[in-house]
Amino acid sequence: MNCIVTAGPTFEPLDEVRRLTNFSTGRLGTELASFLMARGHKVTLLIGEAATYPGERKATSVKIFSTTADLRAKLKSFSGKKVDAIFHAAAVSDFAFGQIFSETKTNEFSALKASKKISTRKGTLLVELLPTPKIIAELRGWFPQTRIVGWKFEADGKRTDALRAAEKQLTDCATDFCVANGPAYGKGFNLVTRTSRKHFATMANLFTALARLP
Repeated sequence: MNCIVTAGPTFEPLDEVRRLTNFSTGRLGTELASFLMARGHKVTLLIGEAATYPGERKATSVKIFSTTADLRAKLKSFSGKKVDAIFHAAAVSDFAFGQIFSETKTNEFSALKASKKISTRKGTLLVELLPTPKIIAELRGWFPQTRIVGWKFEADGKRTDALRAAEKQLTDCATDFCVANGPAYGKGFNLVTRTSRKHFATMANLFTALARLP
């Protein structure tokens, strides 16, 4: 297979020294890329510059992304090329910063101008959070013939909630598979399709199943 694996977090800048990001080390995607490479597949690893996992990045090609827009552009650049499978495990930031307001002496808030570094002397700030575009929802349009595997990491709720969220991703984003995991799901992973659910106790068992996808 010719594969693309995304891993690690995107970030969104508040200014040139501060950012909003997700808790993601990039371990899962990095190890999946290594697993696929060991089985003879061609792998492009797209990994966030803020990924902290120290493991070796074994891939045919490794490309670093920063913001959500940067990851989106890098994925879209493969549109029209032969890609057999995309494993989209990156932790894409759900929000970007919008307008920033600082408190005035009359306890009101006024908009701040763009700055390389917002001074701490500005005191209390109000920051608008804007939802980032869902990259996974665009993949099918760019890769109509590609097997697309998404991830659904759910922190709240129960295992049934995580599985329902995975099934909803399949419907909403026209993906082929979704891996459910996170605190809501509990230990292990579940590979969800429109007609089945299969639990895997370990990451190695999940990777074996992903490498054998039709």
